Amino acid sequence: MPGGTTPPTSPPTTPPAGGLDPTVAPGGNFDLSIWQLQLPVGSPGAPTTIPSSQLRGPDGYTNPAYFFTDKTDGSMTFWAPEKGVTTPNSNYARSELREMNRDGSAADWRLAGAHRMSATLRVPGVTKNVCVGQVHLGTGGPSTKPLLELYYRPNGDIYLGTENSPDGGQTLHLVGNVPLGVRWSYVIAISGGNRIDLTVNGSTTSYPIPSSFNQYGMYFKAGSYNQSSSDSTTNGAKVKFYALTVSHG
Repeated sequence: MPGGTTPPTSPPTTPPAGGLDPTVAPGGNFDLSIWQLQLPVGSPGAPTTIPSSQLRGPDGYTNPAYFFTDKTDGSMTFWAPEKGVTTPNSNYARSELREMNRDGSAADWRLAGAHRMSATLRVPGVTKNVCVGQVHLGTGGPSTKPLLELYYRPNGDIYLGTENSPDGGQTLHLVGNVPLGVRWSYVIAISGGNRIDLTVNGSTTSYPIPSSFNQYGMYFKAGSYNQSSSDSTTNGAKVKFYALTVSHG
């Protein structure tokens, strides 16, 4: 080059945090082919659901209020207000994923074997309490209860709620504390058909599964399942996911 100078070069592009693309729908960053979305809107007792076929891919479903990609960090963001449409068996609204099979049928796996859901997330805002992960009962009996629910509260406390039996009654276990708005991770694992292994930020605790649950199929859920209700459409729980994977073996 004349004068021995080197032409200026553009600075390298910094990839989005966690490799997430903030310009695409959640389905462009996450494998949503195994999920169905329930929203806090619709008809009373019949919330709107979005099938996996519409969630998949970078041009998949997005909702500017309840389910979207954060344009600053690429996170899959869920918002559930205190006032919203609920299922018949709940008083609380949710923007939440329900596990499906890749053929579009509802996931309904048995406890035997190894089942794992891993997530990295943060909760930038919550009124009282929000469930960010579940193992829920499927077919096999009349119960509409979860096997377990993972809760986050405004003071940063993280609780695991384990159901005492399919008839109800939940025991709470304090499993960690992460300040509001700070990223953390969890792994919910079912091991050997009779044990829950929960890992929060690398620390694992285990809980027995009562045999009364053995007759039921199971499925994972993840998102913002708000655990408080009021007449407010502006108070609620926002949950942002940076990673979410499920495996069965």
